[in-house]
Amino acid sequence: MTAEAYFSPTYAAARARFRDAAKAAGAETVTYQNPQRGPDGGDLSTDVARIGPRNAERLLIAMSSTHGAEGFCGSGIQTGWLDQGAFKNLPAGTSVLLIHAINPFGFAWVRRVNEDNVDLNRNFLDHGKVLPQNDGYKELRAFICPDDWSDESEAAVKKVFGEYVARHSKIDLQAAIMNGQYWDKEGVFYGGTGPTWSRRTLVEALSPYAATARNVAFVDLHTGLGPYGVGEIMSNDFGGTPGAARVRDWFGAESTMLDDGSSTSTAVTGDTQLGVVAALPDVTLTGITLEYGTVPVDAMIDSVRADNWLHIHGDLDSAKGRKIKSEIRYTFYPDEKKWKEMVFDRAVDVLGRTMKGLTQS
Repeated sequence: MTAEAYFSPTYAAARARFRDAAKAAGAETVTYQNPQRGPDGGDLSTDVARIGPRNAERLLIAMSSTHGAEGFCGSGIQTGWLDQGAFKNLPAGTSVLLIHAINPFGFAWVRRVNEDNVDLNRNFLDHGKVLPQNDGYKELRAFICPDDWSDESEAAVKKVFGEYVARHSKIDLQAAIMNGQYWDKEGVFYGGTGPTWSRRTLVEALSPYAATARNVAFVDLHTGLGPYGVGEIMSNDFGGTPGAARVRDWFGAESTMLDDGSSTSTAVTGDTQLGVVAALPDVTLTGITLEYGTVPVDAMIDSVRADNWLHIHGDLDSAKGRKIKSEIRYTFYPDEKKWKEMVFDRAVDVLGRTMKGLTQS
């Protein structure tokens, strides 16, 4: 089967394909039902498939759809791994846990955010403590999330953004928009006011392994940043930590760090790896984000902004609404044969090196 065949056109089709592949691979699957419904009125769920012993000391976790619309890619990778028998001959004492569609609402509705407009990669922090501030977002909020979406309004926005870059830098503008914020519930990259359903589900799904797992690798599958089809291996830990040192050891010069300028992403707060830490506090954890490039970063940001405007102010069933939804789908899932082949080949390579690092640690 070609790589293209592993990718599905909808959340419902992706879920069915993944579950079928997991069953064929002999995986034990647990389903967590989301209380919301999809655009077709269908059920939404996160499905967790385990291959290998329940009490394994080494555990590889791979997760899709942290940002919902990115699930088209992550689901295709997970399904392809299963279909190709990637986990048929696991080393003794090793298990694999595939978390499919941790944000099923965003996947089904082709949104980056969840049912609460929350960006899950900003939600995994202690909301009872002083939350990170984002002064750049506050300064630019009226332009990041305008009430109107038109050629004229966007021309005004670009002028303001250009002036901000002139005073600061382009990476500072990216950080102002994307780093996360915790007060604007109708805005972009919103981290929420408490643990979301997806956050609670991730911790619940992983907690049963806390008693026996000792060495854990975590791969969070993402799209949207970087050159077309290229899979960047981002360390989930900052550069001076033992976790980052292991990432460098496993992946060498291909690995990037969020805190030294080598990554296409700026440093964020409240990422999903903190949920892994909360569920598995006593393990040695090596975590990466495998980030696949799609469109230029400015276009990606504008697509997220437009989708936010549409769901707050616009009409989904309008020509403008359909255009915006088509654009955000392409932004996080270029439905093209070449892109899918590049994505899957890289995923197979990274999986092999992750497994080697995990089993040799």
